[in-house]
Amino acid sequence: MTTSDADKAAAENESPHGAGTPAGGEGPTAEKHPSQRAYHHPAAGWGAAKSVTHVLVRERALIDGPRAIFKMNHESGGFDCPGCAWPDDTKGLRLDICENGIKHVTWEMTPKRAGRELFAAHSVSELATWTDFELEDTGRLTEPVVYNEETDHYEPITWKAAFELVGSELRALDDPNEAAFYTSGRLGNEATFLYQLMAREYGTNNLPDCSNMCHEASGRALQASLGTGKGTADLADWESADALFIMGVNAASNAPRMLTALAEAYRRGAQIVHVNPLIEAAATRTIVPHEFVDMALFKSTRTSTLNLQVRAGGDMALLRGMAKAVIEESASDPKALDREFIDRHTQGFEEYRALCEATPWQELERQSGLTRADILKAAEVYSRSDRTLISWCLGVSQHEHGVDTVREIVNLLLLRGNLGREGAGPSPVRGHSNVQGNRTCGIDHRPTPEFLDRLADVCGIDPPRAHGLDTVGVVEGMHRGTVKVFVGMGGNFAMAAPDTTYTAEGLRRCGLTVQVSTKLNRSHVIHGRKALILPCLGRTEKDHQRRGPQATSVEDSMSMVHLSLGMKRPASPHLLSEPAIIAGMARATLPDSAVPWEQYIEDYDRIRDTMAQVLDGFEDFNRRVRLPLGFRIKQPARELVFLTPSGRAEFSAAVLPDVVPRDDMLVLQTMRSHDQWNTTIYSDDDRYRGIKNLRTLVLMNRADMRSRGITPGSLVDITATSKDGSKRSLTGYRALSYDMPRGCAAGYMPEMNALIGAADYSTQSDQPLMKNVNVRVAPSRL
Repeated sequence: MTTSDADKAAAENESPHGAGTPAGGEGPTAEKHPSQRAYHHPAAGWGAAKSVTHVLVRERALIDGPRAIFKMNHESGGFDCPGCAWPDDTKGLRLDICENGIKHVTWEMTPKRAGRELFAAHSVSELATWTDFELEDTGRLTEPVVYNEETDHYEPITWKAAFELVGSELRALDDPNEAAFYTSGRLGNEATFLYQLMAREYGTNNLPDCSNMCHEASGRALQASLGTGKGTADLADWESADALFIMGVNAASNAPRMLTALAEAYRRGAQIVHVNPLIEAAATRTIVPHEFVDMALFKSTRTSTLNLQVRAGGDMALLRGMAKAVIEESASDPKALDREFIDRHTQGFEEYRALCEATPWQELERQSGLTRADILKAAEVYSRSDRTLISWCLGVSQHEHGVDTVREIVNLLLLRGNLGREGAGPSPVRGHSNVQGNRTCGIDHRPTPEFLDRLADVCGIDPPRAHGLDTVGVVEGMHRGTVKVFVGMGGNFAMAAPDTTYTAEGLRRCGLTVQVSTKLNRSHVIHGRKALILPCLGRTEKDHQRRGPQATSVEDSMSMVHLSLGMKRPASPHLLSEPAIIAGMARATLPDSAVPWEQYIEDYDRIRDTMAQVLDGFEDFNRRVRLPLGFRIKQPARELVFLTPSGRAEFSAAVLPDVVPRDDMLVLQTMRSHDQWNTTIYSDDDRYRGIKNLRTLVLMNRADMRSRGITPGSLVDITATSKDGSKRSLTGYRALSYDMPRGCAAGYMPEMNALIGAADYSTQSDQPLMKNVNVRVAPSRL
């Protein structure tokens, strides 16, 4: 990415075409000039240190901030970072932290408060005109509030009255399936278990979650291929792999502690291949902040040995090309394939071999956007490696063919026996701190009969057996009027879901919306006829119950479960813990329930004792979770035990999808900026992409811009065509040139979620197609 005269025009807030007024985003509204300048510095390092210092000063956290830094992600008495789900260090590292984790913690520890004075001074209609940044910048919520339709204000309500309102509305529904219980990945394991228990005793499996929008494809693919919905690799495997393939991951922003693993891998001589349409900062070099000598000497370490810029959605063609190359090599080198592993542990190899052999190289080049030489380079890295690990994130899963692509990852690993041994295996990167734990502990709209049988036996309830609604289904149900009560346990559903206008209309049709939150966000001002905001403790805060201080547990991306213990006094004496809020709603909804809700809240060990009886891998939970590093949930596939119908790992033989855009279409991917976590926006800057003071933008290949008469820095209109033929547009966005393949484009969520239609979800996973939006971009008509 270079700075041209047109880019300088953008830096001066001028449009080379002189057209219109730029659109406003969800970040700060301060009038500052946007700019774009290539970022040539290492990831992390002094740039991160400077950013952290700025955040600590801005949030007035110069005492609590450093205290938190030395408590976060510590195995003994520390709290788990509320950001990403990267595993904690296993060797006693005292600064197992990252820039974005510190931002998230200080965001939670802010001294600002959103109390009754705020709601008395501002109507909901007025608050709805504020940006998402402005809403969250009001600070921590301090007490439960209820919407008053007559005054258009939120007003204080007691916890007892709030629970009674939830209970009366739920009991009044004609069918339990008229309610939906959503959760984000922030919820701890104990609260997760209680939440799904409440929903199922009430009578529904309508348990949508953020995984429906992120890694649903990964779970379904791994389950079909290996009999497990999770990756098999752990942090020790990252530390011993000969080759690491990192696919569709912007690690420097979304999993920054991965940089340590990448730097260590490079230093020991491992091959590191990054696959992404954009070459992100994590795919270049880094200075790891806790490596003090390197920081002092400004000494960076490379984090890649090869970068492959596939077209959007072209990952599957690359993987199949690599497999084709390995199979061709086996004709002259019998060691190219691990035939003993294939014969003993897999099924479907011959069909897959025939498929690879029949796929022309020309088609693989066309679909991947790479040359045959590029594909062969990647295949050579794979063939020469004894131990290969493949990691991926949303750049792989948020496509129509996401399930097939993840299964293709497994196919490639199986060819050389890269499963069930050290330094090898599939390793998806989960984006939120406990999203994997949510699924493990029961948040699943498609529960297995075995899980429901154990839940019924242990908890004495009669759970429903029919599958419930996922995120896409809930939005549609709200529109049809079949979902009338929406309970959001964390997150910002109104902005995280696709087709934000359609989602907002659905929420407004509900009889009741309940949001359990730490801060104000868009989902509080887009609400049902009745609405509650229930404020909860944050991850950093002490949780005192009748039997003393309580800790909760979380599960990281690699199946490690450990305790998290808050360190700070709660932001308000009126806050309740998430387990306590769930138990209060449950008792009010199910007054005759035999579940000991009150006893559970007195001592979370009691919840864990029940979980140990229900959940596979949680045996002896209370003792094992108190071990110095917690414990790892057993992974049968890692031991080459495959819980598939055949009892073997399954090769798949999916048809290669056509991902080449038609006519003048571009395939747009939505993404986060560096100064953003999920829908929480800290500023309008994106340091690693060299962008300042701008969120309403579209990144494009320079040749694509020229062919459309678009000058870098000018205003453009973006029109998306949905699967159902409907169109959605954003106007007055700035087009910036960026190094990416032709036919690709990129821009920020949540602003660009408005382009994703209600029909735009994968038929394989039901995931919204957030990395596969068909758009046309043209000079603005403003």
